[in-house]
Amino acid sequence: MKVSFYTLGCKVNQNETGALEQLFRQNGFELAGADEAADIYIVNSCTVTAGGDKKSRQWLRRAKRENPDAVTVLSGCFPQAFPQQATDVAEADIVCGARERRHILDNVLRFLQDRQRIVEILPHEKGEAFEELPMEHFEGHTRAFIKIEDGCNRQCAYCVIPRARGFVRSRDETSILRELEALARAGYQEVVLSGINLPSYGRDTGTNLTELLEKIDCIDGPARIRLGSLEPDLLTDEDIARMARVKCLCPQFHLSLQSGSDTTLRRMRRVYDTAQYRKVGEKLRAAMPGATLTTDVIVGFPGETEEEFAQSVAFVREMAFLKVHVFSFSRRAGTPAYDMPGQLTETQKLDRSHRLQAAAAAVRRQVIDARKGQKAEVLLERPVAKDLFTGYTRAYIPVLVKAPGCTQGQLVQVCLNGFDPLRDRCLAETVQ
Repeated sequence: MKVSFYTLGCKVNQNETGALEQLFRQNGFELAGADEAADIYIVNSCTVTAGGDKKSRQWLRRAKRENPDAVTVLSGCFPQAFPQQATDVAEADIVCGARERRHILDNVLRFLQDRQRIVEILPHEKGEAFEELPMEHFEGHTRAFIKIEDGCNRQCAYCVIPRARGFVRSRDETSILRELEALARAGYQEVVLSGINLPSYGRDTGTNLTELLEKIDCIDGPARIRLGSLEPDLLTDEDIARMARVKCLCPQFHLSLQSGSDTTLRRMRRVYDTAQYRKVGEKLRAAMPGATLTTDVIVGFPGETEEEFAQSVAFVREMAFLKVHVFSFSRRAGTPAYDMPGQLTETQKLDRSHRLQAAAAAVRRQVIDARKGQKAEVLLERPVAKDLFTGYTRAYIPVLVKAPGCTQGQLVQVCLNGFDPLRDRCLAETVQ
């Protein structure tokens, strides 16, 4: 039987889908191709925005319409955060949340036997253990992802994720190190460590992310380790100094911002201001020369004035981000921001999103152009023509490089030749 997965959202979801794909293959299922009909359709949903919920419903409905006898599964953060709304999706034969992911296979097998609808959304509990979903191979990827942390203890005014993911819980470091060694043996040169609140790793077990990175640097693991999203207030001076000594760590840091306006940050219930954020960015760049920063920004948060929006645009320019993920504020039921006064219209939010994206794109070009003439190590990721590959440097500069005689997944040394706006990449050539 063939199974098709549809994944929305963050790297944690991507990792969990990869683990589920492996679990289904180990139990005799085949992965369906992109345009191939399947016997089972599984959505790994994201509920950060209402748009994510809508995409999950639409995909399931289309799958059921085109393959009425197939088994359809709605899983992940959407059912966990909004169980009744998810249960009401009639096209889903099985509805399950973000806990006990292994049960998805058991539920599919049970449904195939009796064709009785299954709704199993287990609530999160304090003290629940981290669910191990080890991975050995990432289908179609030259870099691997490891989930090392789940949950978030924060209560930002706009965010439904703590309800979807529960409290912070960390993966056992021995398990992480073992999987990294296995991935290196399988040929992966780069692994991304991911989590819902990554710098909270170890706070429930008496260790921390920096200590884990130091241990990773001592094993026979992948050549490059990249970090997922980081909360700036959780990076201390000591953390930054120690991280700078970790040889395998890629000097690219995704520091979550959300707004460049201090008044908006306070309404969002973020626990830092722009001055603190700026200092962390400066310290990272000072400790690791050539380091790049990427971030997220929400536009159109309730009460955001044109002046506050302008402050966000100015801060994005000041911080010289390599990349900015721009999100329009999405009202999520049950969060404090849902009922806040000063809700902006969708037209206003879309306008601000376009304006910030344009400003961020101009900054990105400047950041990449400034690397012209530099030499860098690139992981060849996707072949696009004969001897021509896309890839990324350690600092996450996207490149298009002609690399005769090289193969996908290989690390090569290149010279950067400047930004190509049509391809949104830096052109490069290999060097000896």
